[in-house]
Amino acid sequence: MPEELIHQLPDSQPTFRLSSPKVMIAAAALIIAGVVTGFLLTKAPKNQTQVKGTGATPAMIKTDTEVGSTDTKTFRDTATGVIEAGGLNGEGTHKLIRDGGPSKTAYMISSVIDLDQYVGKKVEIWGETLKAQRAPWLMDVGRLKLVE
Repeated sequence: MPEELIHQLPDSQPTFRLSSPKVMIAAAALIIAGVVTGFLLTKAPKNQTQVKGTGATPAMIKTDTEVGSTDTKTFRDTATGVIEAGGLNGEGTHKLIRDGGPSKTAYMISSVIDLDQYVGKKVEIWGETLKAQRAPWLMDVGRLKLVE
């Protein structure tokens, strides 16, 4: 008769206890990390557009003669001339023809204003100069004022 293999299990086997110190410390750390993360997320700045001019986002101007942003920190460069449609080899959607000839022309885009409404008009613009590949001066126009 074949010999039976009997294995006796020890009376006390290692068990996973929820009340062990390591488990309690890990649970407490996770809870604290969750609370801190939630708090920080509620205090993070929000990407919101504000129109009233209160807080950090500048107000927008829209009158018969002036349109655009009041942000003088971003839109600090200025020029005066007549707006024409068209850029230079893909840079800019419009150009500002200024006194002094073609070398003084400013090529423009606008993240704030529809420049098509002002084609053929003499304006003063405020904007942010951008790095250009071909245009001598490329500007993101943030504010526009009709001169004539």
